[in-house]
Amino acid sequence: MTVVFLSVGGVMAHDGDHERTRRSTQSLARDNEVKITVEGAMRVIESNGIPNHSTGRFPNRNNPNTISEQSYRFEMPLEPEQNPAPTVARGIFGVAVNGVVFEPGTAERWNNQAQWSYEALTSALNLGLDESHAHVQPTGAYHYHAMPNGLIKALDGAKKFKDKEMVLVGWAADGFPIYAKFAYSDAADAASGLKELQSSYQLKDGIERPDSPDGPGGDADGSFASDYEYIEGSGDLDACNGREGVTPEFPEGTYYYVVTEDFPFIPRFYKGTPDPSFNQGRGGRGGPGGRGGPDGHGPPPHGHGPPSGGKPPHGNRPPRR
Repeated sequence: MTVVFLSVGGVMAHDGDHERTRRSTQSLARDNEVKITVEGAMRVIESNGIPNHSTGRFPNRNNPNTISEQSYRFEMPLEPEQNPAPTVARGIFGVAVNGVVFEPGTAERWNNQAQWSYEALTSALNLGLDESHAHVQPTGAYHYHAMPNGLIKALDGAKKFKDKEMVLVGWAADGFPIYAKFAYSDAADAASGLKELQSSYQLKDGIERPDSPDGPGGDADGSFASDYEYIEGSGDLDACNGREGVTPEFPEGTYYYVVTEDFPFIPRFYKGTPDPSFNQGRGGRGGPGGRGGPDGHGPPPHGHGPPSGGKPPHGNRPPRR
């Protein structure tokens, strides 16, 4: 069965169950348009990439790009499967329920070295992010780098967050759902209280970066993805920033990702297999001028593969701005 839902101003869509969201005041020339359909074994999300909430001023001093309509069509499996090992996420990690994309990483690098890719939320650079931790690529694509505050408010998230309800904010490229920060204390018990989930990534303690020309020097302070390491069991989530459990949309349980307030913010690894449709829209960096990596979406992840066992993916580089 195919379910179609078209909204101007924002949607929250699940299979066969749709909730229209409150529209925020916008300063954009075009309205948000998103359509979520089920076609056979695939969920299809088509959108113009315009958010359903107000944004910061673009262009601005640190982001010279203007928000413009996109032509997105993303596909992902309705019944995703977990792989034995995680897959590094490059470029677009997933798409929000309003049709705006999630991109955890950036193309800004120290000394143009792929290993030293700056974090979007670092204090070392000002990349012109707005209150939704988003900014704009040279292509005009507005995209989130961390907690999408405007979207959450548009989904009545202010009330939901006050009550610590689970909020579905999007879908990853491999088909698993993405939630924002709160989930059940007991992952298998919907009757348990909710809490804010913590990632299992920590700043590397007592480790200094190599000095020039091999690195920027200094202590690991969060300016770069490689300043962090995954420490199994130190938080609530796995190396993909997710876990298995029941959710309001999946009462029988599912694997799901979580957008967290701290690194990695948006996950950097996939539990399943990302659909090739998410390779679209990879432009250059979101900051002042310049281009990303050879394919226009920034450098590869430091040459490090996904984590295995309890060892952290030291310096797993995020995709691009």
